[in-house]
Amino acid sequence: MARRWVLFLIVAAAFVKSGFAVADEPFAGLFDVPARKVELQRAEYAEIRAACLAEAIEGRWSRLEPISRLKSTDEYGSDTSAEDFSWAIMVMAGHALAGEEEAGQSLFQLLDKWARADAFRETEEEYDPYYALKRLLLPTIVAYQIIAPDLNAEDSTRLKDWLDRLVRRIDAVFDKEVDRNNHRILADSVLSVWGSIIGDETLIAKGVERFDRVLSEMRPDGTLPLEARRGARALWYQRQTLSSLAVIAEVARGRGDDLYHERNDQGGSFATLVGSLLNGLTSPLLVAVYSAENHIPGPEKNYLELDTSFLDRRGHGRHYMAWAEAARLRGAEMAFHRLDGLFIREIATERPLIDEFAGGNATCFWGRP
Repeated sequence: MARRWVLFLIVAAAFVKSGFAVADEPFAGLFDVPARKVELQRAEYAEIRAACLAEAIEGRWSRLEPISRLKSTDEYGSDTSAEDFSWAIMVMAGHALAGEEEAGQSLFQLLDKWARADAFRETEEEYDPYYALKRLLLPTIVAYQIIAPDLNAEDSTRLKDWLDRLVRRIDAVFDKEVDRNNHRILADSVLSVWGSIIGDETLIAKGVERFDRVLSEMRPDGTLPLEARRGARALWYQRQTLSSLAVIAEVARGRGDDLYHERNDQGGSFATLVGSLLNGLTSPLLVAVYSAENHIPGPEKNYLELDTSFLDRRGHGRHYMAWAEAARLRGAEMAFHRLDGLFIREIATERPLIDEFAGGNATCFWGRP
């Protein structure tokens, strides 16, 4: 009996050390910034560090003028007027994390310019503009996390106050479906990251509660009732939910909690959700059971023509599968192995994987050689 217990402890220790469960050391925010900076300087991480620097910093970014208002759009999709700003901070944050001091200074100057102008203060209080605000806030607060240790108290407070006002705005209820679908899950991912950065337990709890709620609402096959019915974009929104859940789970890792292996009453977990996405990619007819409802399907109206463009780079250099840089490392279940296989076959060659929904340059944050 004693020998079996010792063996269990050895296996458990290896399981944690491998990155499958919680972090080796506690950290605040989306990932351990100081530890990652050190890691990226090691010789074996040369390829990953190169991914942090792969996208060039453009001089014109310093001239980007603050946007006071995000607004509703007439067609499918959300306001993209801040897309250049979002891309700029994601690229510069990667450079700063890789150790480029000048990039960190340029990043601060851009953020400070927008903070002093109280950017986005007039954003319409509707779910569509707020969705645009949520998606740009995530990389903005991660960028702040990366440069915060190098800021003086006054500069740090000015940025933090600006971001705090915006983050708390997106914790809004519209009495609509967006209070329960991927819109809300994205919001709670932002709240959890920011809560971890500033030490607000209430905000962190919102992310954990949302994670648990998604698990409780998913079907035994891993499909999500509000997303699987979205016609051609059924898998698209399954993947988007996974991205936000991965962000919440990464925050939890820093606190010693393993949400990746949290289970609902039927035994379903994050791995079940991943498996559902991969099953749909392998056998699209499985998706049609629910996607035939064709609820707000997006540009493609034929629910049998599944939109799998998230497997490729999208406009402005972003990649919707960036979350997989972290998630593929976190479990031993078959779904994680399948995700890793997909990553190696079809996604890794497109590194660096940069996306707002993952907080920025995910290859730089979590990538392994």
